[in-house]
Amino acid sequence: MEKPANTNYPIHDLIKYRWSPVAFDSRLVEPEKIGSLLEAARWAASCYNEQPWRFIIATKDQVKNYEKLLSCIVEANQVWAKNASILLISVAKLNFSHNDKPNRHAFHDVGLAMGNLTLQAQSLGLCVHQMGGFLVEKTQEIYHIPQGFAPVAAIAIGYPGNINDLDPELQQRQNSPRNRQPLDDLVFKNDWGNTYFD
Repeated sequence: MEKPANTNYPIHDLIKYRWSPVAFDSRLVEPEKIGSLLEAARWAASCYNEQPWRFIIATKDQVKNYEKLLSCIVEANQVWAKNASILLISVAKLNFSHNDKPNRHAFHDVGLAMGNLTLQAQSLGLCVHQMGGFLVEKTQEIYHIPQGFAPVAAIAIGYPGNINDLDPELQQRQNSPRNRQPLDDLVFKNDWGNTYFD
């Protein structure tokens, strides 16, 4: 299923066709593709080249590890995320290594790493769905995440699945149109609220 973005200006197809499905196939993602995803994330830009991203990963072929990570995702998301071949938790290192001062760009940079990973996935025929709906404290506890690190998001990754395998509510969600706020509301010049596009 494709849901290309309806854009005002041309954009790369990897971006145009990227979206966040809830239907995943049970097919395992090949190890070399997993490596490519993580390598793409590793080469993201970051403030002071701090590389504050960390990832906790579980693949469906390792059942115990997979169930452990799945238990950190809220039940409403588990319903569909449990079909994905890969589950991740992204984690941010909150302080700079060179001076131990707070890195206010850490979450931004983890987002850049996930952007790289997501576009790499798209290029490999994989889908990525990032979630805020996960249990932060439970994740910290069961994975023994040390102080100075913060879980950011849960992520499901896999091959696209069949929409007919979803319940009607999720089918409706999968079929819902994509939308974005207009650029006029997002990009300003001279003063806040003065659109760049006039």
